[in-house]
Amino acid sequence: MASEHAQNDPSETYDEFETRVERISNVSNAAGILRWDQEVVMPAEGTPARAQQLSTLSSISHELLTADETGRLLEELESADLSADRSAVVREVRRQYDRETSVPGELVEQISTATTNAHPKWKRAKEEDDFEAFAPVLEELVELKREYAECIDPDADPYEVLFSEYEPYIDLETAERVLERLRDELVPLIDAIDDSDSELTTDAFAGAFDDDDQEALARDVLDALGYDWSRGRLDTAPHPFSSGTQFDARVTTRFESEDLLGSITSTIHEFGHANYTLGLPDEGYGTPLGEARDLSVHESQSRLWENHVGRSRPFWERFLPIARERFSELEDVTPEAAYESANQVYDDNLVRVEADELTYHLHIVIRFEIERDLVSGDLAVEDVPEAWNDKYEEYLGIRPETDSEGCLQDIHWSHGSFGYFPTYSLGSVLAAQLYAAAAADRGEFDGRIREGEFADLNGWLRENVHRHGKRYTTPELIERATGEALTADYFLEYVRTKYGELYDLEAY
Repeated sequence: MASEHAQNDPSETYDEFETRVERISNVSNAAGILRWDQEVVMPAEGTPARAQQLSTLSSISHELLTADETGRLLEELESADLSADRSAVVREVRRQYDRETSVPGELVEQISTATTNAHPKWKRAKEEDDFEAFAPVLEELVELKREYAECIDPDADPYEVLFSEYEPYIDLETAERVLERLRDELVPLIDAIDDSDSELTTDAFAGAFDDDDQEALARDVLDALGYDWSRGRLDTAPHPFSSGTQFDARVTTRFESEDLLGSITSTIHEFGHANYTLGLPDEGYGTPLGEARDLSVHESQSRLWENHVGRSRPFWERFLPIARERFSELEDVTPEAAYESANQVYDDNLVRVEADELTYHLHIVIRFEIERDLVSGDLAVEDVPEAWNDKYEEYLGIRPETDSEGCLQDIHWSHGSFGYFPTYSLGSVLAAQLYAAAAADRGEFDGRIREGEFADLNGWLRENVHRHGKRYTTPELIERATGEALTADYFLEYVRTKYGELYDLEAY
């Protein structure tokens, strides 16, 4: 009787639907905590049980979402007169429902188990520089994700289907166009920098720094930026990441004794992700209105804070005195030297997460091209190391000596995350566009950053990005926030101006 009554009352039908959506979300969020635990604190031998736990949660979530009852509620609500917010929730759940009803539950469980087991094998392979040990795992994941893509749309390019998992509203053609433009316009800029006679300070952060002191400084960074410790925490992980909800958004970073700058920038980067998560509306929790608008927007937040704030001259004028209190080794370092060291361009770097702001995107292009060939079958798994090394030589003029600093350096493939990498460059492009729009609206931020005042910038992001959750599609959100469609113009103008000044480049 309740169901019959709900059919005649859109409000009651929606309430029933929202309860179901919240249950699905809570199962997913619980799995997220287990994944965080696996990467941060789980005992080394915990994987067999964790694989079963995550597989079970994945199965429960899949069954709840793909149940006939979910389909019935969606059909009723799609023909009902709903508010804009409720229509957005229905739109987002419909997209998920259509994808997951195309995929057998058995395959979902297989993928969950395979990725859970893959993580420790990738970690061990990286530590031991042993690609052959990881190759069978990678081959299994590629096959499973090909099968997954075929279930969703057998007539589409499988890589495009996988990319849409992470960025459903920006098509792959747009992503390719952005990547090609970045490659075509950044390479001449990098070449001009190579030919420049300017000598930047590159050793401001040289030395060996204690991990405990680096952690204290990372906490200083998060304090300075306004991280809400009542809803977050800081831990370490081999590959820094942030995860959680608006009530519990956790940050991880990593510490290497000779890379103090890297720990600072990775902490700021992950703060950007967590800050976005914390800015999602509390009342939207459990529904798409309380979830981030996919990975390009998420990455725009981390890149905005890391680069436009954390690598700016005003930031180092503000933060260097704080760093000096932790490390006497920095006593003679000037803010300008710190700024130059944080922005040096060096194309002889093999590691993406340590790359400078310009060559970073060539690292992304390399991964994008390899992923496409892997998924299409044009590249065999066993040939990945050679293909990787050849592309590094072609694009950056360097060749990895080990697979640990080559094709094993990223965690993403062990998660089965094929199609993820383009969102990093899309996020950088969007970060520049958002930062320019915020400055046009609130005035230049340099003076406020110099004073350690981030409330205006964060307030603009809260108002124009964070609070909307998934209310709008990605193009709609960008248009509303900036007044125009996604464009690489602002990013390219930003880097030409910044690096043209740093390296005294007349042409820029």
